[in-house]
Amino acid sequence: MKDHPFRLVAPFKPTGDQPEAIARIIENLKKGEKHQTLLGATGTGKTFTIANVVAEVQRPTLVLAHNKTLAAQLCSEFREFFPDNAVSYFVSYYDYYQPEAYLPATDTYIEKDASINEEIEKFRHAATMNLLTRKDVLIVASVSCIYGLGNVSDYEALAIHLKRGEPVQRDTLLRRLTDIQYRRSGIEFRQGMFHVLGDTVEIFPPGGDTAIRLEVPFDEIDSIEEVDSFTGELVKKLDEVTVFPAAHNVTTKEKIDRATAAILEDMKVQEQKFLEAKEFAKAERIRTRTEYDVEMLKETGYCTGIENYIRYLEEKKPDTPPSTLLDYFPKDFLLVVDESHISIPQVGGMYEGNHSRKQTLIDFGFRLPSSHDNRPLKFDEFEAHIGQAIYTSATPGKYEYAHTSKHQIVEQIIRPTGLLDPPVTVKPSKHQIDDLMGEIQQALRRKERVLLTTLTKKMSEDLTQFLQDADLKVRYLHSDIETMERIEILRQLRTGDIDIVVGINLLREGLDLPEVSFIGILDADKQGFLRSRDALIQTIGRCARNVHGHVTLYGDKMTDAMRQAIDETNRRRSIQEAYNKKHGITPKTIEKAVKDIAEEHSKAALRHPRRDHTKIPKDEKRRLLEELDAQMQLAAANLEFEKAADLRDEIDLLKKEL
Repeated sequence: MKDHPFRLVAPFKPTGDQPEAIARIIENLKKGEKHQTLLGATGTGKTFTIANVVAEVQRPTLVLAHNKTLAAQLCSEFREFFPDNAVSYFVSYYDYYQPEAYLPATDTYIEKDASINEEIEKFRHAATMNLLTRKDVLIVASVSCIYGLGNVSDYEALAIHLKRGEPVQRDTLLRRLTDIQYRRSGIEFRQGMFHVLGDTVEIFPPGGDTAIRLEVPFDEIDSIEEVDSFTGELVKKLDEVTVFPAAHNVTTKEKIDRATAAILEDMKVQEQKFLEAKEFAKAERIRTRTEYDVEMLKETGYCTGIENYIRYLEEKKPDTPPSTLLDYFPKDFLLVVDESHISIPQVGGMYEGNHSRKQTLIDFGFRLPSSHDNRPLKFDEFEAHIGQAIYTSATPGKYEYAHTSKHQIVEQIIRPTGLLDPPVTVKPSKHQIDDLMGEIQQALRRKERVLLTTLTKKMSEDLTQFLQDADLKVRYLHSDIETMERIEILRQLRTGDIDIVVGINLLREGLDLPEVSFIGILDADKQGFLRSRDALIQTIGRCARNVHGHVTLYGDKMTDAMRQAIDETNRRRSIQEAYNKKHGITPKTIEKAVKDIAEEHSKAALRHPRRDHTKIPKDEKRRLLEELDAQMQLAAANLEFEKAADLRDEIDLLKKEL
């Protein structure tokens, strides 16, 4: 296992209360504290604080985020901080997922249907490969990390270790590749494939963009090269390489033989139950479906829905926790839960919905009872994996407060820029539109932007129409807006092509919009999730990146949630003002302005230079076009504006060449 230390690279040093937060977190970790909370206000650099902690403790780290977009943003930031280390991205690889289900009321069986994003699948494989080959690993993951992934022991044991000068029979190597789910290439050559030309074997591992080329004359490995998968150009020569399986659910033939015998035994038990209950159709169904799956497993080592037989393949007892990404980590890994007030409840809610759907399939003969073992971890099972955890949030939830005492809660209130939490005003709803128009005009005079939040899609659309009729540059943003269009709206807001965005709850966590100086929250006094204390604090925090930032809550009564959100904002603001006064700091707007977009675009191009298309065969260009399109869609979905634009330009160039 390669032993590279984490090396933090940053153009700035910890400032404000970051040094104290870093020191206290590290001290708590060294004391062996299992739980601690980093209560950090929006924009105080919580990610940089965590990066400093990781660099100090030098432990493999899992950062858990509550959605793909936030995970992508965090992964991008950590890669900037740790450019020489293995920072990976692990989220659900489904673009579309329809789980297998049965609806008894209409006698409708819905077959599992899914569209897998190959780019994300590549990142998942890269994450597990890094964990098994390096110690300097930081993985940013969504809640998909608590779902079954395949046995880590089998995955590691079935990896093929190749060394230059080692004897190996070519045909034996090809059989071993097939056994670990690699497919022989026909016309295309993608991740998880291999192709052969004479004594040359090229293997395209599932976790990267380069291929491994082996020269195997006279049953000996003469050379190992890492090559560009499209042009075949040499990247570097290697002395040895480990080829990991092309799928996470892999196992040995001996285990498959034992598993299929156990599957058939349980199938007979279930069939007998149906026969005794005179439910003959169900008995026939479970026998037919199970026997077909068993035949496929014996012939190919795989079957559709193999995850439903995971208990047999891993030789586990019923209701044993599934193997997940957490099992790939060493025992001393560090868990960081980002936006923990959302992420922790999300982890806790995964198990029940999955169990109910599976039970219906079992009751009607579509699956064996063992399919229950293909599931996410229960919350207590997730907790059992935790060695030490850091929860980060501007608004920690009940779980964090229940598990962390006063000395385990580390506050980070001061922003490096000296910016304060915005002043919050409450105004009646009666004249809210007139007041909004006045606030908008003030922001426009300063060439700044505005966010307005409503409670429903209809309200956001109606308000947008009203503002458009007043000749204002405005768009609404809600869940019906396609990902690519959503990206474009947010980019236009930053560039000034749009001055106002009207949204619902899409404007809370993870959006960094320093041009926004005013947020108007309509119906602030309506009780509910979108107007809870924590939701209001998160929304108010979106305005803390601009020196003119201020927020108005429109409502006719002061709710407890409003009062608590205002009190907490004022508490933080007073601490920040006192710090600025003591250190002579004048607040200034975050300089992540529009002019930086072109600069970042250029930096991205330098980090990821485009291929020389003249060296790529025409038929390979078509495949490259498909792959670049998949990468562009993924970048767009993750709000990576510059990367998506760069890929779009390369796609346009390739299309012209074709």
